[in-house]
Amino acid sequence: MDMTNGPILKQMLSFALPLMCSGILQILFNAADVVVVGKFAGDSSLAAVGSNSALINLITNLFIGLSVGANVVVAQYYGAKQTEDVVKSVHTSICLGLISGVFLTVIGVIGAPFFLALMQTPPEVIEKASLYLRIFFLGMTATMVYNFGSAVLRAVGDTKRPLYFLLGSGLLNVILNLIFVIPLKMDVVGVALATIISQMLSAFLVLRCLTKEDSIIRLDIKKLKVDSQKMRQIIRVGLPAGGQGVVFALSNTVIQSSVNGFGAIVMAGNAAAQTVEGIVYFAMNAFYQSAISFVSQNYGAKRFDRIKRIIFCGQFCVIFAGAFCGMLLLAFGAQVLGIYSDSAEVIAAGMVRLKVILSTYYLCGMMDVMVGILRGLGFSVMPMVTSLIGACGLRLVWLATVFQLPQFHTQKVIYLSYPVSWLITFGAHIVCYFIKARPKMRAEEKLAETNPQ
Repeated sequence: MDMTNGPILKQMLSFALPLMCSGILQILFNAADVVVVGKFAGDSSLAAVGSNSALINLITNLFIGLSVGANVVVAQYYGAKQTEDVVKSVHTSICLGLISGVFLTVIGVIGAPFFLALMQTPPEVIEKASLYLRIFFLGMTATMVYNFGSAVLRAVGDTKRPLYFLLGSGLLNVILNLIFVIPLKMDVVGVALATIISQMLSAFLVLRCLTKEDSIIRLDIKKLKVDSQKMRQIIRVGLPAGGQGVVFALSNTVIQSSVNGFGAIVMAGNAAAQTVEGIVYFAMNAFYQSAISFVSQNYGAKRFDRIKRIIFCGQFCVIFAGAFCGMLLLAFGAQVLGIYSDSAEVIAAGMVRLKVILSTYYLCGMMDVMVGILRGLGFSVMPMVTSLIGACGLRLVWLATVFQLPQFHTQKVIYLSYPVSWLITFGAHIVCYFIKARPKMRAEEKLAETNPQ
């Protein structure tokens, strides 16, 4: 897709819808893990699998952020029609995916019990949680390769093929879950094995796609190597992006620790609610990804006039997606949670979270789109620092002060830290755009007019 010409809204929807479907499919396939475990292995196994999500995000987000850097760098060179730089960026990106995956596998396998102990995981679930986490991280190389490969495809406007790859691997995941957990009774081990096998399939498919590609993003396995300049550019954008992901995951891990203090029933309800929220999150995240790719290509092509319209289109779309999907799922929240567990207590605990999060989730989408705009323009440290102060810092302060008051020591008060931090951080990103990003665009626009190529 050439994002530098044509109607922006139509192109953005065409780009975002496959991403949205990919994200929702991903959360549904992940939900299959939770559903199968909750229905056929019990609430303790459900809590063990669900309690790992925040920790997994914390450990992996730094390197997933590097794939955002790959997206931005490839898209900018693609928009600028610099073929040799695109080729070097693609090969460097895949190498970084391989290196990241191996490193994460070592960290996850060795550190699982230590990390879970830090999160105050209850004794009755820590053994299963540790076993699940260790097996899950054995497949991390495949996960990273898929993320970096998909980032390359998104950079040139291809969001359909990653959707097909995810569909194939997700279906395999569901089938293996059913086989491993129900007849073979492998409990959390079966869920983890199903996950890593499906991840290996998705990595194989994305690598096969890139090696068969007949455009400038074609991957030649024999030429795989890290270009130092391109690596620095990817890290310059991706490391702060990953740092921001770690910041959010850290605050979520602290929140998970607070939730763990209410026991296994609340943990199970929280885990089920998080998978439901994921549907809305990925619907909105598609427009965050769109903002990055669209702004990056247009910035590389020096189409500054289009960037201003991309901002409005992105915000309009993400607000609609967040509000519509959030309220729809909230209306049927109890029925959806009933898919995960037959326990009335678990469903009630999950509804406490859904009522707070789903009614305000569009604020998170608005915040993320502004982050995507800033990253596409080459700013990555600034949104990371802003998020560190506005999101992580505020949530930690909230838990250390408001939540500690006896009258506010409840589940609902824990969850209220999310919308408060989203709103404040969104406002801070708006200020950053007007102070830093818009003057930079105006200066480069004048320079382009003065020195046309």
